[in-house]
Amino acid sequence: MTVGDVNSYVPDDHRWYRAEDIPVPIDSAVIGVNHDRYIYLVGGRSKNGPVNNVQVYDAEKNTWSQGTPFPGTPVFGHAGGLADDAIVYVDGAKKEAGGHYVSSDECWMGKIDHKDPNKIEWSKLPAHPGPGRFGIVAGAGERDHRIMFSGGTVTPHNFNGLDQDGKLAEISPVTFAFEMHGSRWVTITEDTFDVRADGRGVLTTPLGPLILGGMLKNGAISARVLALPKK
Repeated sequence: MTVGDVNSYVPDDHRWYRAEDIPVPIDSAVIGVNHDRYIYLVGGRSKNGPVNNVQVYDAEKNTWSQGTPFPGTPVFGHAGGLADDAIVYVDGAKKEAGGHYVSSDECWMGKIDHKDPNKIEWSKLPAHPGPGRFGIVAGAGERDHRIMFSGGTVTPHNFNGLDQDGKLAEISPVTFAFEMHGSRWVTITEDTFDVRADGRGVLTTPLGPLILGGMLKNGAISARVLALPKK
């Protein structure tokens, strides 16, 4: 069951507060922040299946609005981020006839209008390095002007890491990035050490990009912190 709860933490005050609920409750969406104010939820899985909604939260006003939906196939478990006033997302799981889910290989960029945060101009991107995947770990580095992608499984999987045939889903070892300056894909490494799936983001830190936890190749859940190579 997906829920629409939005819980916000204020570090300076050491307190939580309940924000306005998400209009269309979803999970497994791409999330990005723009101008330290607007939070974008792109796609995701609702109670009725994958959606192509772009839901925009205004942290100053504690209100939600609907952005321009992406024109691609509705997906969940996709990956991406937001940098330089643009959203980039890739892959995820799409629903086929008969109710089965397969990996998508679509890549999209959405440029956010400077005057209207709900207006997004979407365009299709060329294929990224490696096959389409589900549960890639991704995150944006504003200072680096890039969005990093690592791991993920070639087939959609459940919470145990098993595909629809009950087999352990294979995690791709490829880590790549989309360079906002130049609008191009680059391969960081084709053999990522301790590669993961289902992490909730790549953190940009003075130590470099980090992944906290996630699912390992054997389906186990990790408590380790993975430092990704920068180049």
